[in-house]
Amino acid sequence: MDILIMAGQLMLSLSILIVLHEGGHFFPARLFNTRVEKFYLFFDPGFALFKKQIGETEYGIGWLPLGGYVKISGMIDESFDTEQMEQEPQEWEFRSKPAWQRLIIMLGGVTVNFILGLLIFGFVLWYYGQEYLPNENVKYGIAVDSLGQEIGLLEGDHVLSINGKNFEKFNSRTLLREIVINDARSMQVRRNGEVVDIDIDPRWTGELSAYKNKGAVIFAPRVPFVAAGFSEDSPAKLAGIQERDSIIALNGAPTPFFTEFVEMVTPLVSQDVTVTLVREGEVQDVTVTTTEKGRIGVAAADPTYFFGSERQEFTFGEAMPAGAALGWSTLTDQLKAFGRMFSGDIKVTESLGGFASIGSMFGASWNWERFWTMTAILSLILAFMNLLPIPALDGGHVMFLLYEVVSGRKPSDKFMEYATIVGFIIVIGLVLLANGLDIKRMLFNG
Repeated sequence: MDILIMAGQLMLSLSILIVLHEGGHFFPARLFNTRVEKFYLFFDPGFALFKKQIGETEYGIGWLPLGGYVKISGMIDESFDTEQMEQEPQEWEFRSKPAWQRLIIMLGGVTVNFILGLLIFGFVLWYYGQEYLPNENVKYGIAVDSLGQEIGLLEGDHVLSINGKNFEKFNSRTLLREIVINDARSMQVRRNGEVVDIDIDPRWTGELSAYKNKGAVIFAPRVPFVAAGFSEDSPAKLAGIQERDSIIALNGAPTPFFTEFVEMVTPLVSQDVTVTLVREGEVQDVTVTTTEKGRIGVAAADPTYFFGSERQEFTFGEAMPAGAALGWSTLTDQLKAFGRMFSGDIKVTESLGGFASIGSMFGASWNWERFWTMTAILSLILAFMNLLPIPALDGGHVMFLLYEVVSGRKPSDKFMEYATIVGFIIVIGLVLLANGLDIKRMLFNG
């Protein structure tokens, strides 16, 4: 069921983006009286799931969800319609239009995706606002996983700054982003009342961008252990533990924080343990049989239960520029990550992902705020990817058009045909590589 929800969100998001992207080509083409023969969501090799002729354009839905296309008369594209190109150019064809008009038509798709991404970010901020946990509220400091400990963090540290930037809004993913994207080399924490500088080894760029650390938290707010839910067949629930019980000790040893309880109980596999809890001010002991993984089947309360959260509200006038700034920051992060792949700091095989990786980012429950945020991110990524100077992508056509504008010479149709074939092979290869890596990870990483 979770997979279906993630797949459904991904399909809806991509469908919206593909239709609007292709519309970015379609409407400029019609504006310049260029004939558009087909407008398709998804590809239709062999047959279409749906099609309808309206005027001179056939609208349809293909069966292969790898993108979409508009077939513009007199243009060499992924349809490889060389028969049409052998005829005399007609006034309604793409090849008969001035270079500046062809350039506008080709830039239409990425322009729509770019503007759309910024607008969605703006509307999300306007409608939902921005919820965050003030760092100053995290009074118990941080809980640190094994990666955080290797970096130099300790349980109970209070994060002050990362890479010279004040840490005001608590976000457990900020450190990972700063190291992988911005090559952070230092951070400051308050430890036992003293300010401590931590140097970050450059090797962490590669370590944290590795697929095995994709979900790494590194650090999170340290919180007391208050029961907030139970797993299926929870031993704790069977023993009588209830939601909102405060768990304060294990086998007589104090466990003031959730992480301390987990550390202590993990080695105690499939055995009876004594859990001390507080319920409505009354202390009591409960005997619980741990699982074969050393767990008692209790979910801890969210940090906002203890510290609260704040939500920054935006007027429409505030949300649009704030959304544009957030979108631009997202896009520049992608550009930096792409650059670090080229430099070798980030391994392509570790960071590249296909539909499964993208779908997992939507989450296993349908949340409209997250859905639209992910759609905005994908829109900007599609804009960037489509602008890459690879024949068969918009960026490849733009590259050849710019050459024509500067040199005054138009590449031959035969050259464009061969270049498009090569570009198409490159694109399909990248798609197969990305999804192949997903399949490999599912098979070998569980």
